[in-house]
Amino acid sequence: MHHSPDPETRTTPDAPDPCVRVRGAREHNLRGVDVDIPRDTLTVFTGVSGSGKSSLAFGTLYAEAQRRYFESVAPYARRLIHQIGAPKVDSVTGLPPAVSLEQRRSSPGSRSSVGTVTLLSNSLRMLYSRAGAYPPGAPRLDSDSFSPNTAVGACPSCQGLGRVHHTRAELLVPDPDLSIRQGAIAAWPGAWQGKNLRDILDALGYDVDVPWRELPERDREWILFTEEQPVVTVHPVRDADRIQRPYQGTYMSARRYVMRTFSDTRSATLRARAERFLTDSPCPVCAGRRLRPEALAVTFAGRTIAELAALALTELDGVLAGADLRDEAARVLAEDLRSRIAPVTELGLGYLSLDRTAPSLSAGELQRLRLATQLRSGLFGVVYVLDEPSAGLHPADTEALLTVLDRLKAAGNTVFVVEHSMDVVRHADWLVDVGPLAGEHGGQVLHSGPPRELAGVRDSATARHLFAERGPAEPRPVRTATGTVRLTGVDRHNLRGVDAEFPLGVFMAVTGVSGSGKSTLVGRALAEEVAGRLAEPDFPVRRLVEVDQKPIGRTPRSNLATYTGLFDVVRKLFTAAPEARARGWKAGRFSFNVTGGRCETCQGEGFVSVELLFLPSTYAPCPQCAGARYNSETLEVRYGGLNIAEVLGLTVESAGTFFAEVPAAARALRALEDIGLGYLRLGQPATELSGGEAQRIKLATELQRSRRDHTLYLLDEPTTGLHPADVRVLLRQLHGLVDAGHSVVVVEHDMEVVAGADWVVDLGPGGGAEGGRIVAAGTPSEVADSPTGRTGPYLARTLGR
Repeated sequence: MHHSPDPETRTTPDAPDPCVRVRGAREHNLRGVDVDIPRDTLTVFTGVSGSGKSSLAFGTLYAEAQRRYFESVAPYARRLIHQIGAPKVDSVTGLPPAVSLEQRRSSPGSRSSVGTVTLLSNSLRMLYSRAGAYPPGAPRLDSDSFSPNTAVGACPSCQGLGRVHHTRAELLVPDPDLSIRQGAIAAWPGAWQGKNLRDILDALGYDVDVPWRELPERDREWILFTEEQPVVTVHPVRDADRIQRPYQGTYMSARRYVMRTFSDTRSATLRARAERFLTDSPCPVCAGRRLRPEALAVTFAGRTIAELAALALTELDGVLAGADLRDEAARVLAEDLRSRIAPVTELGLGYLSLDRTAPSLSAGELQRLRLATQLRSGLFGVVYVLDEPSAGLHPADTEALLTVLDRLKAAGNTVFVVEHSMDVVRHADWLVDVGPLAGEHGGQVLHSGPPRELAGVRDSATARHLFAERGPAEPRPVRTATGTVRLTGVDRHNLRGVDAEFPLGVFMAVTGVSGSGKSTLVGRALAEEVAGRLAEPDFPVRRLVEVDQKPIGRTPRSNLATYTGLFDVVRKLFTAAPEARARGWKAGRFSFNVTGGRCETCQGEGFVSVELLFLPSTYAPCPQCAGARYNSETLEVRYGGLNIAEVLGLTVESAGTFFAEVPAAARALRALEDIGLGYLRLGQPATELSGGEAQRIKLATELQRSRRDHTLYLLDEPTTGLHPADVRVLLRQLHGLVDAGHSVVVVEHDMEVVAGADWVVDLGPGGGAEGGRIVAAGTPSEVADSPTGRTGPYLARTLGR
């Protein structure tokens, strides 16, 4: 079904085309889609998860705009375009340049912060450089001297990170009853290298066979912490089967080994292992403020730059408003800063401080920060493509977001939004609904037109939810708690001495506006309390499972099959195939991560990375294997008529039929399908999955384990990235866990989910300093009646009050 905009708006030859017109889009699961979308509108793309809406908005429209941009920049970029490949589409006309604000693609580094993402730090540094109060006789500093990320500004002791890593004896030797030979020094490397260090100590005359605690204090200190690196001749113990010659061995203390590995290694695994033996504390020189003393001596309004950067943006705005601005430079710079802070607070992020690190922000917060920065840029005539900007937003904050999207449109831009929130859909000028279902059962445009006209589209899952009559919800029997976990005096982030009770054996929702302290209470305080008490014999919870939205892998090497363990089963089946046995191949031959069976051009990635100057690197299909990941010999082996690359190309749903007779595979696939991920391909790279998909894969992996022990599941916004139709599928699974005797706690903004909970805790009333308190707790209907928090009225509406 395909709607064109009103025929009256058809163009005369000299007028520009008022529409973006797509013809024959075939990216991912799109089936030769044709669609026309009027420019200068707020257009929302909807559809169930995996229906193809992102393939249309990002994979086709944004990718095509980006390709044209590359083509216009420089001849060198053109060479790279054919490597990246154009989107699979016959033609796109009427498309202005595009700015993408996605949730998933970028993972910012630890030096990235709210200040650097919004460029507010630049303005603040300029203010200190030009208008700060310097100590008498001190020379003026340039703005770089106020940045912890430059050589001139960073504290020399911690390189501007604010924290220093160090280690202690009890971390390096967790079990002092073991001898060195038995592995007392846990921080040492494994295999030959660890044995080598032990043999060197033996040669140096230390006793490697008495329990660690019986060694003299002086010896223990030297073994763990010495900076000396003596070289000795080691005479290895003879093995029966081979004679080893003496060799020169250099000793390295446990601390030196751990510190060197942590700072120098390129292996994420080794670095993570080293990190287990380190603690970090504020740098003693700068006290965690990351800057040189000269920069910290300069003040503005009586405060250092580190003090201002630590304030919530709303408070920083207040300080700037009240500052004495007689100096012209100070006045101009302070006003500029305030005008940059305004859009950030308007999007409900005024509780953030400039020094808050980017990795500690949620995907939704990061995307809204970028959006706030765009509001200031004053661009017009471009397309903004947004990926679920309402993710992580309380309904009260979504209203502010809509105002901002309207402003972008009013400034002469076209706004394309991939979205599941029905409040945003109702607000749209134009709606493109993709479906009807996910994966190979989706990929068609069911409707392109004003939202109200979707009512007549029978196959649309969106229509059913957009026009649903809200009546009183059917009462569900409320479960009774089987126990309680109590937290007292929680004091972190913006939680100030909070006491909270978490009933067990029920489905519990924690609500509140963005920044009210939900993730801190659940993800930090509750998780740590429970983790610390699991070993107590009478503690009612036996296992803790935290299911977050962090990626299941950072590179195209991780995928659904490797993460769930399904790939091990598949490789065994291929190894048992007659052709593989005839050639004497082992399971490693069918792994794309090791030499042997994989394509060596791309080293089994299926992609080659294309580095672009000034632009993020992109992946292009490997020219040798065309994305299959394996060499041609490996692909000659078949199981059930398919080669290994074709099996990785199956969707979860088709694989369920294909492996129906293989219990180990069937169970994992059923768990994925039950949670609504039947449309994903087994080999889909982790880099292509959204945060919500990653979270549901983790959950499915948990669900197939069917545990008997009482487990507490903590989920952070599990409905992110889910169409309302998929939310119901997910809720069936979560309520199933509770019915099986487990406990589920979700941090959630979706009022449908909250309405179905047994117990609700609402934090607030606002975000940041205005939040961090429990404003209501009880059953959904009790919280809906509560006059305090901001959740009550929205919950009441959902309950049909």
